[in-house]
Formats: sequence, structure tokens, C-alpha cells
Amino acid sequence: MGNGIKEKIEDANKKAIDKVLTSNPILVDVKPAIDVVPGMKKNMIMHAGPPINWQNMCGPMKGAVMGTLLFEGLAETKDEAIKIIENGEIEFSPNHEHHAVGPMAGITSASMPIFVVENETYGNTAFARLVEDKVQFGDYGDEAVEGLRFWRDKLSIAISIATRKAGGINLKNIIAKALYRGDELHNRPDAGSSMFANIIISNLIETGMDHDELLPIAKHLSADEIFFLGLSMGACKATMDAAHGIDYSTLVTVMARNGVEFGIKVSGLGDEWFTGPASMIDGLYFPGFTADDANPDMGDSAITETAGLGGFTLAAAPAIINLVGGTPDEAIKYSKQMQEITMTKNSGYTIPALNFEGTATGIDIRKVVKTGILPIIDTAMACKDPGKRMIGAGLVKPPMESFKKALHGFAKKYEI
Repeated sequence: MGNGIKEKIEDANKKAIDKVLTSNPILVDVKPAIDVVPGMKKNMIMHAGPPINWQNMCGPMKGAVMGTLLFEGLAETKDEAIKIIENGEIEFSPNHEHHAVGPMAGITSASMPIFVVENETYGNTAFARLVEDKVQFGDYGDEAVEGLRFWRDKLSIAISIATRKAGGINLKNIIAKALYRGDELHNRPDAGSSMFANIIISNLIETGMDHDELLPIAKHLSADEIFFLGLSMGACKATMDAAHGIDYSTLVTVMARNGVEFGIKVSGLGDEWFTGPASMIDGLYFPGFTADDANPDMGDSAITETAGLGGFTLAAAPAIINLVGGTPDEAIKYSKQMQEITMTKNSGYTIPALNFEGTATGIDIRKVVKTGILPIIDTAMACKDPGKRMIGAGLVKPPMESFKKALHGFAKKYEI
């Protein structure tokens, strides 16, 4: 590789990683997807991971699509939902192609309210679907669909009012504090959820919201420990989008999976996906479930690792080991190992257990291929059959194939 090329790559990566470090994601509102997401249509269903069609979707993603069509009122029954899909009435598109992210199946529809996260530093906006424990895992039952309706009709409206009353909510500040309180902001966003609930509830009290309306909102936010993950994902998406599209940069800006394929995008390689087969997750199962029940890795939530959180900050969240398996010593080992495939440490997000070192940030495709070390992702597990919910959680690594393809694509584009 000529010196000229090396210098161009180093300059581009410095520019890209500076954007990651100086981004300031702020929740500004919650609005229906159709009103804010670029390219969203009434008959569009957005999904997690790289592009996929209905025929090739995994069971939990199909279940989530059916549940969402019932929520939208586009179908009355599961069979009717399948019929309108097979008639070609629904258009499918990855969340990431609309500056959006969604957990697990990630299914996002036109009237579903989503978090609007603005990157105050660079002016770009990202969108994130709420995190819940039913439809996103493939459950399309009445209770699951009713949960989405509560989000649309009550919870999202209250959060929108409170967010605007607060003049926006700084997510970067919450994430930094949550790391000190035992979160890694992917599988364990408990502290973040609690801090966010405090901000929302106090702002709603100030607006003079009627007690009978406030109570179910306060009860839900106080009890929902995974709620902040949607905001963490939105913050990470707004951050990584700012660093995307820089010529010669080898920074990974997207890692996402649809339950069949794992895909990455790279800053200097435009909108191309580089894919490989989605891996099986190594972890702990809820009682009554085994590895035979599990679907391969799924969801856009690996955007947290892409931004240096999640599995990269396991050392900050020893309690998560009870959920995903392993030991606290292994958690520390993983957080240190990720420094070998990243560009820098983020002094804005530090880990007490590592003497307040910044989190390993900015995956470099060259370092992944050269060292053979793959990013570590901690994640939930979906059942391979539609209609079920979360069945466990664990740790997973992406296929090396994605990174090798990206490096090959890089060499080809820049004629190295």
C-alpha cells in the first residue's frame, strides 16, 4: 500500500472518529414514523438488519410483521396479514436505509411513534423504535398488539409532551452516568431507564397532567427496565450517521442483523451492505427453552457496539453476566480486547473497573481482519417460531465474512 493511500486513510479515520467523539445526541420528540422518517410510506414496513423479503424472513420477524399489521389495522387476522403481504401490498425496507434503528425484528410501521434523536453537533437526525418484549420478538397475540396501542395512544404522547417541556433530553449525559451505575446500554439499560423515567415523570407533573392519566404512564416507566435501550440505539445511530460517508475511512458505521444475515456498512464505502450468515448466540436460556428453540442473531441493537457501548463495555456491567453467561473477569477481558480492533478510546464514556479508561470505540475493518478478533455483541434471543417472546440472552460474534468482504470492497473502490 502506497504512503499516499495510507495517509488518506489515516486522515479520513481521524475525521470520522472525531465526529463520533464530538457528537451530542438529544431526544427532541416522539412522532409517528410517517411524519418524520425519510422515505416512509403508509404501506411500508421497515425491519432490522440488511435487506430481506417476506419469503426469506425468519419466524420471529414474520411474527412481528403480522403483529404490526394487526396494530396498524391493515389486517384483522394473522391469515389476512399473510394474504396482503403475499399480494404484494406491503413494501419492506431496512430501518438503516432511513436513518432508523429497531430492536430484534425492528418492525416499524407508518403510525408507530418513534424517538426523534438529533445530533446537536452535526445537525443530522436519527429515528428509533421503542423497545418492548413482545411484538419485536415475534409475538402477534392480542396482549402484544395492545402494548403497541398503549405506546401509540398514551405513552408516546406523554413522552413527547415531557420532552418538549424539558427542551430536549441529552442522551449522551444519561449514557455516561448509566455506565457508572452498572449499565452497558444494550442488554442492561436499567439505570438509563430509571434516570429517563425520573426526567419524564417530573416534567409531566410540572405540566399539571391529570393524576389518572399520569399514573399508568409513571407505573409503566418505573417498571420497564429495558425502555432506555430504544433511546440508547437512537443516540448511537445519530452518532454513527455523522461519521458515515467519509471517503477513505475504514470505520464501521453499521452492524445489523435480520435473523438470517448479518450486515455491516463502512464510512468510506457508501450505502453498500457487506453480509454473512447470522450467527447462533451463546448464552443462557429461560426455563423450558434450549438451543434447539433459538433463532440466529437478530436486530439493529448492535448499533450500540458499533458506537463503543454494549458488549464493548461489559466491564462496566458485571451484573449482566447473570443474564448472558460468563464471569466478571471475562467481561473485563472482552472490554480490553475490543481496544485491539478499534481506533480510539472515548473519554466521554468511561469504565470505572478499567481505571476509568474510555470505551473502545470505532471498529476498523482492517484491524478486525488483521487480528482475527471479532466484535463482541451481547444480545437477547428470539424463538425461531413466530408467536413467541424472548427465550434467553447471550454473547455473539458476527461472521468474519462481512469484514473480509468490506475490506475487499474497499481495496477495489480505492484501487489498492
